[in-house]
Amino acid sequence: MSPRSAANETAGRSSMAPRRRQTFRFPWRVFVLLMAGAAVLGACRSSHKKVIAVIPKGTIHIFWQSIQAGALAAGHDWNVEVVWNGPAEETDYSRQIQIMDSMITRRVDAIAVSASDRIALNGALDRAAAAGIPVAVFDSGVDSTNYVTFLATNNYQAGEMAARELGQLLHGKGKVAMLMHLPGSGSTMEREKAFDDVMTKEFPGIQVVARQFGMSDRAKAMAAAENILTAHPDLDGLFGSSEANSVGAAQAFKGRGLAGKIRLVGFDYSDGLLADLRSGTIDALVVQDPFRIGYEAVKTLVDKLNGRTPPKRVDLSARVITKADLEKPEVKELLFRDLGKYLH
Repeated sequence: MSPRSAANETAGRSSMAPRRRQTFRFPWRVFVLLMAGAAVLGACRSSHKKVIAVIPKGTIHIFWQSIQAGALAAGHDWNVEVVWNGPAEETDYSRQIQIMDSMITRRVDAIAVSASDRIALNGALDRAAAAGIPVAVFDSGVDSTNYVTFLATNNYQAGEMAARELGQLLHGKGKVAMLMHLPGSGSTMEREKAFDDVMTKEFPGIQVVARQFGMSDRAKAMAAAENILTAHPDLDGLFGSSEANSVGAAQAFKGRGLAGKIRLVGFDYSDGLLADLRSGTIDALVVQDPFRIGYEAVKTLVDKLNGRTPPKRVDLSARVITKADLEKPEVKELLFRDLGKYLH
């Protein structure tokens, strides 16, 4: 065999020899980084907050600002995101429906709404139900039953309180008027009906001689009060069924030099109304706890999202506040809560 043949034979044998299998080794640094990333992603998913939209009738008056503060406080306490959005004016029904529909389209987890009108919002409530979004109605009721719970001050009872307070101030005799809030507003309609009912049943010596709407506007309420005072110069008392009506009536009384001469029972509170209560322009205020209304509306929806079944109706009590009550600790806590702590 030639040297070249021998070399070729040797090369052939070596090429036929079994090769050593190579083992792939996964880089441990890459593995650690991937696991850390998965942990961060899982934490982000688990910390995702539920979103609850809160839609008031309006946003101008301190009553709604107090509800907003309560809703935000509940959002903080129960680890949910509260989205606050509502029309500026309580008469803007179409804007409230637009906001409601936008929240449904956004697919928020739940909605709390105070209906500007008992009927106007029913279609939006149906759409929310069809989308599987639970709704809590607060403050003012609706004709629909497509909601989880209705939470509000017992407004009929509050109207009874106002009538009895004014009836007692007048010793059961005289002529009174009522500044009404807004046609179709469920909460104030209940107060106004209760006022009429109590005057008819319990104070037959008192005649309700005038009723006018203030249209949720202080200037319009003042003009309505002026009209009543012009038509009835012998008026003995007046009930304002909302904050705007109470402010308008007080301004009309002061403008005519009638402060303290005609009995005035108002509803809700603000810095100006409390000043008028201290001065004697207003004899009494029937007040709600709007902070609690906002808080409980959100808390009810948190319960629903966590699998609990809230009651269909939750009634909260109002109370009558007079000048003598202003120094009571529980009244101070109710009326002088620091809203800025929540509205930042």
